[in-house]
Parts: sequence; C-alpha cells; structure tokens
Amino acid sequence: MSEPFFREAGAGPGVVCLHANASTSSQWRRLMDRLAPKFRVLAPDSYGSGKSPDWPSDRTIRLLDEVALVEPVLVRAGSPLALVGHSYGAAVALIAALADPGRVRAMVLYEPALFALLDAATPPPNEADGIRDAVAEAGLALEAGNLDAAAERFIDYWMGCSAWKQMPEERKPPIAASVMNVRRWGHALFTEPTLLEAFRSLDVPVLYMVGKQSTASARGVARLLATALPRVELVELDDLGHMGPMTHPDLVNDVIARYLERD
Repeated sequence: MSEPFFREAGAGPGVVCLHANASTSSQWRRLMDRLAPKFRVLAPDSYGSGKSPDWPSDRTIRLLDEVALVEPVLVRAGSPLALVGHSYGAAVALIAALADPGRVRAMVLYEPALFALLDAATPPPNEADGIRDAVAEAGLALEAGNLDAAAERFIDYWMGCSAWKQMPEERKPPIAASVMNVRRWGHALFTEPTLLEAFRSLDVPVLYMVGKQSTASARGVARLLATALPRVELVELDDLGHMGPMTHPDLVNDVIARYLERD
C-alpha cells in the first residue's frame, strides 16, 4: 500500500491541507506557520507530486484513489478535523468529506476543480471547454516530447497569457515535471461520477473561496456547488485568480485562518 509524504506542524484540532495540481504540500507552508499555534496541521503530497509515490496502477486514477492515499494522514489528524483544499486538492477534499462526513467539522475550499459537474449540468460546449482544451493541448505537447510547452499551456490557462514565460526560471523545473500528470488529473476531474445532488447532503460548514479574476471553468463549478452545499459561505476575492493561494498567500491564508479560528 502506498504511503504519502506529508508535512506536520503544531498542536490542537486537526487540519489537513490538500494542494493543487502542478504543486506540492509546500504550497501550504505559510498557512501551516499561521495555524500551528492553535492547530495540528498536516499537508500531504498527492500521487506523483513532491515526495509521494507515483500512481502505481495501470488503472486510470480516480479522486477516491487520492483520498485513499491520504487516509493515513486523515487518521493521524484525528476527528473531527477540518479540510482545506485548493483546485484538485479541494476536489479531493470534497470526495473525502462525502466518504466520511462524520469526521469533518469544517471545510475551506478554494475553487474545487470538479469539472464533471459542468458536463453533467450542460453537455459541451460549456464553461469547462477552456480547461478541457488546455489539458488536450498540453497532452499533445507531452507526446511531442516538449515538456516546457505542456507546462506553458497548462499554467497560462490558469494564470494568464505569458505567465509561464514570466515565471522565474528556478520555479519551472518542478512544475514542468509535475505536468507530466496533466492527462491523469484531467481524467479524474472530468470523469468523477459523483453527482451534484450528492453534495446537498453534506451537512458540514464550508467556506468556499472564489477569485473574481478566475477562469470560466472554476467560476462555473462554484456557481453549481454554491447552490448545492447546504451550509456554504461564499467569499469572492477581488483581483485574485485561480492560483490565488500561491500568488496572494497572505491574503488567502488570513481568510482561511479567521474562518477556522471562529470556534
């Protein structure tokens, strides 16, 4: 059985932070520092990210497989715990909460990437077409052996035109390496079988964060989930896009911390 790498800090009620794709648990370091005086914070690497193992099977990965990987971390955090997730990690967090809602006391989600909900609501063409095309084009670049072009297509979709070219060179290699998994991520997010109706039964407080400058796909998922989650609080952040937890970590982390500290 695969075991994830995870970071851990602090003491108190458990908080598990799940990172975006093309990222690692390191994206939560500053949040962990912020929360550690009051919480026991754990942040695992997902399959094929950071120091966690690659997906070991020939079978196509599902979000439930990612939940199974981080299960030991969820157990270590104790119950009830809070789940924090960004993008792919927020999608994994939602599936984890549905699998065992009794152990989740609260959730903080920054733009869950559950694109299957958009396709189920309205068959393509729809708001998911931008990310669908970006994944397909990144996949073609990978087939051509052009890892840089694959990373550029994926990152520019989420962060805007020329974002990849403007990124510091020292940040590019780990991101480019992780983009090798882009088709796997896309398949998991576009084929997730959980229907929108299932989230209506998730009786857990949820802080749902959306960047006002984010993509149509992320905002479309937010529109659907905000009407389904029964105890949701929607917060829109000016000037932030989908990568807000990375581009504006202090602002986002402050909102997360204040929400978790309410109790």
